[in-house]
Amino acid sequence: MSACGLDFGTSNTTLGSTVDGGPVLVPLEDRQTTIPSAIFYESDGAVLIGRRAIDAYVEGAPGRLMRSLKSVLGTALIDETTQVGRERSSFRDVIAHYLGAVKRRAEQATGRELRNVVHGRPVHFVDNAPDADRKAEETLHGIVREIGFDHVTFQFEPIAAALDHERQISREEIALIADIGGGTSDFSIVRLSPERHHKADRQSDILANDGVRIGGTDFDRRLSLGMLMPLFGHGSAMKRAGLDAPTNYFHELATWSNINRMYEPRVTSDIRRVRQEANEPKLFDRLLRVLEEQRGHTLAMEIENAKIALSEKRQVDFSLEWIEPGLSMAVGRADLVNHTRELAAGIGARINICLDQAGLVAGDIDAMFLTGGSVQLAHVRRAIVKGLPAARVIEGDTFGAVGKGLTIEAFRIYGSALS
Repeated sequence: MSACGLDFGTSNTTLGSTVDGGPVLVPLEDRQTTIPSAIFYESDGAVLIGRRAIDAYVEGAPGRLMRSLKSVLGTALIDETTQVGRERSSFRDVIAHYLGAVKRRAEQATGRELRNVVHGRPVHFVDNAPDADRKAEETLHGIVREIGFDHVTFQFEPIAAALDHERQISREEIALIADIGGGTSDFSIVRLSPERHHKADRQSDILANDGVRIGGTDFDRRLSLGMLMPLFGHGSAMKRAGLDAPTNYFHELATWSNINRMYEPRVTSDIRRVRQEANEPKLFDRLLRVLEEQRGHTLAMEIENAKIALSEKRQVDFSLEWIEPGLSMAVGRADLVNHTRELAAGIGARINICLDQAGLVAGDIDAMFLTGGSVQLAHVRRAIVKGLPAARVIEGDTFGAVGKGLTIEAFRIYGSALS
């Protein structure tokens, strides 16, 4: 039997094992150590995960794609069911199916049975809701036990990233760890050193922990609502003077974890009634086309890809010809900043909260360790770095630091069970 570190992320998942005493991420898909947190239920009953799930959807295979599975933890959605093939399945079961498949792939790759796990978790699954936060961890604990792990412990994701960073340092330092992921942004202030790295109990070295439920998918949603959804009726006027189109449809369609709810027949019927009262029914014809073809995730992917590309380009153009001949849109870097400035500021504000928790000032922080895919957004990075202008900035393994740190923790807890 063996132990592992499992980082189930909103956008991507990694799983680490130990080789020759060091943490190594296990290849989970086509020799890749990261696998998208996505699942596709084909109409014929087959189930795909990761890149193959996304590819099947993009290629037009009949079925249902789900992404950002982690986002439903701590929300009422976890107890809801959704149509998958000819049956309805709970979101809890969907997460279990995905994580179970990841576990089996890792066991096949390592040749070991995985029975013990240190699982990552955000500092807060849900903001300012301790009961919901506790329920989210309890739900995830139950799922992980259900898929075959006998012993499950949790570690905060930024603490895990700190353990990975600590392997690289040569002297004691106080570091702020910023893990900006797809669903949450998490921060820790930790005292690190080569000598402390071997301690079994690190609680006294953790000086502060804080987080906020803002991540890459929130940037996708804001950018979609501001730039893309107006093409489908968001913010448009109704025939009755002073009345705008209902907004709830567009918020659902712009939210990764809620897109599939838009495919319910009652939703399509409601939108057809709205169309009859709309000043610009053509916009709602476009919306109905997207829903009838179940292509909501296609729109979300276009926005996500544009957001990522804008880290290097000033403008991204993409075609929507599949909806209507000649339909296209352009998104500029300034658009991304304008529509998500508030989110970036909300992430940056957590720095001072952490400093207050730790009883420190900015000048006390020696290093800032950055990890997580969303830290690549330039204005997010600026919002974080400006809070600690004198700290040394260190780039972590964007998608692997947390998984490696969880594996280090697994070795400490389970010891010889790893070998």
